[in-house]
Amino acid sequence: MTTLPILYRDAHLIAVNKPAGLLVHRSPLERYADETVLQILQEQTGLKGYPAHRLDRPTSGVLLLALDPTTARLLGELIAQQRLEKTYHAIVRGWLAETGEIDYPLAYLPDKMADRNRQREKPPQEALTRYRCLARSELPFASDGKHPTSRYSLAELRPLQGRKHQLRRHLKHIFHPIIGDTTHGDNRQNRVLGERYGALRLMLHASRLQLPHPHTGAPLDLRAPFDAHWAQLAAALTLNINPP
Repeated sequence: MTTLPILYRDAHLIAVNKPAGLLVHRSPLERYADETVLQILQEQTGLKGYPAHRLDRPTSGVLLLALDPTTARLLGELIAQQRLEKTYHAIVRGWLAETGEIDYPLAYLPDKMADRNRQREKPPQEALTRYRCLARSELPFASDGKHPTSRYSLAELRPLQGRKHQLRRHLKHIFHPIIGDTTHGDNRQNRVLGERYGALRLMLHASRLQLPHPHTGAPLDLRAPFDAHWAQLAAALTLNINPP
């Protein structure tokens, strides 16, 4: 059985380092999932968790949960006030500019079950992502059928909103899709890397979450280390994920 690495815990909150591929909770479309974060958390600690924010199934990293309804409500208020600062890391195709921002409204993506009785035609939603390139590499093999070499970047990403698939869609918009993204990514690139380095997953990691404690106001700085898959692929692509 999967064990969740616990990053932080007090009487009101718990933060875990969610493994990639693990659902946070079951849904009508995923009702038969073998394991979920909420199920594992209860079996591992005896606690009932209330997720404070979205973390997609293929994304790894910091996941914050409230331990009671009151704290869940207070966290919801902090999120509405945009007081949760999220930092992600991603490996992307190509050489990313040193710094920049992506200010690109995103069309609303309805949930197949939750929105089935709601209006699906909505105007694009405001979405802003700031990024920084931490490392670049160029390797001597072709992956796009056009160039003899392949280029990659290690990116630090800070979304100011939490739109569905915001980072994945924004990186696609600037032609630097995230490696391993089968929905918004470059499937040819993914196939080549999978053939060379084995199983490939979405290379997107929620590495840091900063917020005031919902009860005390004290600053919380929650960080999740990269897992072995991340470290192995970054090393294969000669991207240093532990700069000095």
